[in-house]
Amino acid sequence: MGKVSNILRTKSKTILSVTPDTVVYDAIELMCDHNISAVVVMANERLAGIFTERDYARKLILKGKASKETLIGEVMTEDLITVTPDTSIDECMRLMTGKLIRHLPVVEEDRLLGIISIGDVVKYIIDEQKFIIENMEHYITGS
Repeated sequence: MGKVSNILRTKSKTILSVTPDTVVYDAIELMCDHNISAVVVMANERLAGIFTERDYARKLILKGKASKETLIGEVMTEDLITVTPDTSIDECMRLMTGKLIRHLPVVEEDRLLGIISIGDVVKYIIDEQKFIIENMEHYITGS
Protein backbone atom coordinates (compact mmCIF):
# COMPACT_ATOMS: atom_id res chain seq x y z
CA MET A 1 0.00 0.00 0.00
CA GLY A 2 1.15 3.50 -0.77
CA LYS A 3 2.00 6.43 1.41
CA VAL A 4 0.78 10.00 1.69
CA SER A 5 3.85 11.12 -0.27
CA ASN A 6 2.44 9.27 -3.30
CA ILE A 7 -0.71 11.39 -3.16
CA LEU A 8 1.19 14.65 -2.58
CA ARG A 9 3.23 14.07 -5.75
CA THR A 10 0.03 14.23 -7.81
CA LYS A 11 -1.36 17.37 -6.19
CA SER A 12 -0.64 21.04 -6.77
CA LYS A 13 2.15 22.42 -4.60
CA THR A 14 0.01 25.49 -3.84
CA ILE A 15 -1.50 25.43 -0.37
CA LEU A 16 -4.44 27.75 0.02
CA SER A 17 -4.73 29.19 3.50
CA VAL A 18 -6.31 31.89 5.60
CA THR A 19 -5.40 33.41 8.95
CA PRO A 20 -7.45 33.30 12.17
CA ASP A 21 -8.41 36.95 11.64
CA THR A 22 -9.84 36.32 8.16
CA VAL A 23 -13.56 36.99 7.92
CA VAL A 24 -15.50 33.76 7.32
CA TYR A 25 -17.15 35.19 4.22
CA ASP A 26 -13.74 35.69 2.60
CA ALA A 27 -12.70 32.13 3.42
CA ILE A 28 -15.91 30.74 1.93
CA GLU A 29 -15.37 32.87 -1.17
CA LEU A 30 -11.80 31.49 -1.51
CA MET A 31 -13.08 27.93 -1.11
CA CYS A 32 -15.77 28.52 -3.73
CA ASP A 33 -13.34 30.13 -6.18
CA HIS A 34 -11.05 27.09 -5.96
CA ASN A 35 -13.78 24.45 -5.65
CA ILE A 36 -12.45 23.13 -2.34
CA SER A 37 -14.32 22.21 0.82
CA ALA A 38 -11.67 23.09 3.39
CA VAL A 39 -8.88 25.57 3.90
CA VAL A 40 -6.02 25.46 6.38
CA VAL A 41 -5.61 28.25 8.89
CA MET A 42 -2.06 29.54 9.35
CA ALA A 43 -0.82 31.82 12.12
CA ASN A 44 2.77 33.05 12.04
CA GLU A 45 3.61 30.50 9.35
CA ARG A 46 2.40 27.64 11.58
CA LEU A 47 -0.66 25.43 11.18
CA ALA A 48 -3.29 26.77 13.58
CA GLY A 49 -6.39 24.94 12.39
CA ILE A 50 -8.66 24.06 9.54
CA PHE A 51 -11.94 25.55 8.37
CA THR A 52 -14.36 23.32 6.50
CA GLU A 53 -17.83 23.47 5.03
CA ARG A 54 -18.91 21.38 8.03
CA ASP A 55 -17.54 24.06 10.39
CA TYR A 56 -19.49 26.67 8.43
CA ALA A 57 -22.73 24.75 8.71
CA ARG A 58 -22.43 23.68 12.33
CA LYS A 59 -20.57 26.53 14.00
CA LEU A 60 -21.86 29.48 12.04
CA ILE A 61 -25.16 28.95 10.24
CA LEU A 62 -26.83 26.80 12.91
CA LYS A 63 -25.72 29.23 15.62
CA GLY A 64 -27.05 32.26 13.76
CA LYS A 65 -23.67 33.94 13.29
CA ALA A 66 -23.02 36.27 10.35
CA SER A 67 -20.28 35.19 7.92
CA LYS A 68 -19.27 38.79 7.19
CA GLU A 69 -18.77 39.54 10.89
CA THR A 70 -17.32 36.30 12.27
CA LEU A 71 -13.60 35.57 12.21
CA ILE A 72 -12.21 32.19 11.21
CA GLY A 73 -10.46 31.93 14.57
CA GLU A 74 -13.87 31.76 16.27
CA VAL A 75 -15.14 28.78 14.27
CA MET A 76 -12.13 26.86 12.95
CA THR A 77 -11.25 23.38 14.15
CA GLU A 78 -8.09 23.66 16.22
CA ASP A 79 -7.65 20.13 17.53
CA LEU A 80 -6.19 18.70 14.34
CA ILE A 81 -5.29 15.19 13.36
CA THR A 82 -2.31 15.35 11.03
CA VAL A 83 -0.26 12.84 9.07
CA THR A 84 3.25 12.76 7.65
CA PRO A 85 4.41 11.91 4.12
CA ASP A 86 5.33 8.44 5.42
CA THR A 87 1.85 7.67 6.78
CA SER A 88 0.27 4.77 4.91
CA ILE A 89 -2.87 5.25 2.84
CA ASP A 90 -4.50 2.51 4.94
CA GLU A 91 -3.82 4.51 8.10
CA CYS A 92 -5.28 7.64 6.51
CA MET A 93 -8.44 5.73 5.62
CA ARG A 94 -8.68 4.39 9.19
CA LEU A 95 -8.23 7.88 10.64
CA MET A 96 -10.74 9.49 8.32
CA THR A 97 -13.44 6.87 8.76
CA GLY A 98 -12.82 6.37 12.47
CA LYS A 99 -12.75 10.07 13.33
CA LEU A 100 -15.37 11.10 10.73
CA ILE A 101 -13.08 13.64 9.10
CA ARG A 102 -12.58 14.42 5.42
CA HIS A 103 -9.25 16.26 5.42
CA LEU A 104 -5.81 15.54 6.83
CA PRO A 105 -3.08 18.17 6.89
CA VAL A 106 0.31 16.69 6.00
CA VAL A 107 3.03 17.95 8.34
CA GLU A 108 6.73 17.21 8.62
CA GLU A 109 8.92 18.82 11.28
CA ASP A 110 6.19 21.35 12.09
CA ARG A 111 6.01 22.42 8.43
CA LEU A 112 2.76 22.09 6.47
CA LEU A 113 3.43 20.20 3.23
CA GLY A 114 -0.14 19.94 1.97
CA ILE A 115 -3.57 18.59 2.71
CA ILE A 116 -5.21 15.40 1.52
CA SER A 117 -8.91 14.70 1.31
CA ILE A 118 -10.97 11.55 1.54
CA GLY A 119 -11.43 11.90 -2.22
CA ASP A 120 -7.66 11.81 -2.73
CA VAL A 121 -7.39 8.66 -0.60
CA VAL A 122 -10.27 6.88 -2.34
CA LYS A 123 -8.89 7.79 -5.79
CA TYR A 124 -5.47 6.44 -4.82
CA ILE A 125 -6.96 3.16 -3.57
CA ILE A 126 -9.08 2.74 -6.72
CA ASP A 127 -6.11 3.48 -9.00
CA GLU A 128 -3.92 1.04 -7.07
CA GLN A 129 -6.55 -1.72 -7.26
CA LYS A 130 -7.01 -1.10 -10.97
CA PHE A 131 -3.25 -1.44 -11.49
CA ILE A 132 -3.17 -4.72 -9.54
CA ILE A 133 -6.12 -6.13 -11.50
CA GLU A 134 -4.53 -5.19 -14.83
CA ASN A 135 -1.25 -6.85 -13.82
CA MET A 136 -3.09 -9.99 -12.73
CA GLU A 137 -4.97 -10.11 -16.04
CA HIS A 138 -1.70 -9.77 -17.96
CA TYR A 139 -0.15 -12.51 -15.85
CA ILE A 140 -3.10 -14.87 -16.35
CA THR A 141 -3.41 -14.27 -20.10
CA GLY A 142 0.34 -14.20 -20.62
CA SER A 143 0.26 -10.90 -22.50
